[in-house]
Amino acid sequence: MNRRRLLGLKKQYYIILFLLALVLFMIGTWIVKIVSGGVPFVDQWTRDLVEKLDDTYIYTGFRWVTNLGSEPFMVPFTVIAALILWWMFRSWLPALIFAGGTLGSHLLNKLIKALVDRERPSILVSANAEGHSFPSGHAMISMVCYGLLAYFIAKKLTSTKSKLLVQFLLALLIFLIGISRYVINVHYLTDVVAGFIIGFLCLVGLIYLYEWLHKRRTQS
Repeated sequence: MNRRRLLGLKKQYYIILFLLALVLFMIGTWIVKIVSGGVPFVDQWTRDLVEKLDDTYIYTGFRWVTNLGSEPFMVPFTVIAALILWWMFRSWLPALIFAGGTLGSHLLNKLIKALVDRERPSILVSANAEGHSFPSGHAMISMVCYGLLAYFIAKKLTSTKSKLLVQFLLALLIFLIGISRYVINVHYLTDVVAGFIIGFLCLVGLIYLYEWLHKRRTQS
């Protein structure tokens, strides 16, 4: 590896670290504000908009979308998708990372929620919206579940266009599921953003874990 390329990679590494630190600092300030009994400015600025969407076609559409990230749907979906991945790869590792990662993100979400202890803007039992609010489980767990699914499906596709299409569609689904929690007023916007960010960090970590384990298996 030449010196110029090495310096370029080093620069990218520092930029990523800086952005990560900035994002974690932002989430940290939100948590401090919430724990101290306050409301982050972002949530204060965005409350009026979501209240205007109640009883509209937009609300109705997102009320349906949100079910794709709810526990009654996600549990059987994760089991079936894990079995399909095991069949596609003829290996237990992708299925284990997918199912274990989804379950692990769910448990981590519960832990963070219990620690932050934020009340929801409203309770909606039929939309799986009970308990604590920060971060959004739908945003966080969907990021891990559908993100891993996009990653593993793309590994089996040979066409670049097909890979991009699958990744785009599942990324769009993740966004819609997460933002639906804000639109139907069962989460603050900061809950959703934090859920996306924490879920993305979990997703990247799980992908690296899979690549590392897969490399070790192929070398042994």
